[in-house]
Amino acid sequence: MSTAPAPDPAVMGPPQEAEVVSRDDEARGLCTLHLRLTDPAARAAFRFQPGQFNMLYLPAVGGVPISIASDPAEPEHLAHTIRAVGRVTRVLATLGAGDRVGLRGPYGRGWPLQAAEGQAELRDLIVLTGGLGCAPVVAAIGYVTARRERFGRLVILQGVKHAADLIWRERYDAWAELPDTEVRLAADEPDRHWQDHVGLVTDLLDEVRFRPQASVALVCGPEPMMLAGAKRLVELGVPAEHIWLSLERGFQCGVGHCGHCQLGPWLVCRDGPVFRWSEIGWLLGTKGF
Repeated sequence: MSTAPAPDPAVMGPPQEAEVVSRDDEARGLCTLHLRLTDPAARAAFRFQPGQFNMLYLPAVGGVPISIASDPAEPEHLAHTIRAVGRVTRVLATLGAGDRVGLRGPYGRGWPLQAAEGQAELRDLIVLTGGLGCAPVVAAIGYVTARRERFGRLVILQGVKHAADLIWRERYDAWAELPDTEVRLAADEPDRHWQDHVGLVTDLLDEVRFRPQASVALVCGPEPMMLAGAKRLVELGVPAEHIWLSLERGFQCGVGHCGHCQLGPWLVCRDGPVFRWSEIGWLLGTKGF
């Protein structure tokens, strides 16, 4: 893998101010904040790729990395889905319209969507996700659905542990209506209303239709799920270099300075968070990392 360019000094400087325009309460302890940079020049210059993240800051509280969940075609609108699980996210989850936060970014390497589109033979795209929501890939799905003619078949597989954990049901229903698109949902523990697959989301890889040799896979979620999913995709014939995973590793600085997110020879915040399976697979599941 090529060495990532040095972070832009301007990006490493003081956080920019962003205003909460609105919020969506997705589920208990989970919300989406819609932000807008307050400086018009900064807002006009801001660009990001699906899969990148911002560092959000609160005075006297701290900062936290949050994936950008909005469409890069509308960079003036920045959506961040936040689960209230730590000191910073618990406070962020209390904010509403008009509140202000600090923002630095965007950081990291995003999903390789431009490499996947516009081929002589359009490539199929498999999106395999697990856990609460699928924030790291929402921007990628939005990118693809807005440019549907540039991609082949779109397969979206989302798994949750408990049926009640599923959010954005209306988005999945809307995506399922798109041409040549298949959406499948899975829950390990269903409730009496659940009508989708019961079991592991990775089981669905054997039930959906795609062209393995002409596919690109985007995978995010708990590492055991990503490990199992990537291995099964390879067994089904998807080239290892066409499988991409989004990792989380305790980001603190976002620019590779503090070393908290080191994984083998890489710093995940700088060299990732998106990696090829052929690059990173040998480290996942290894004790000590």
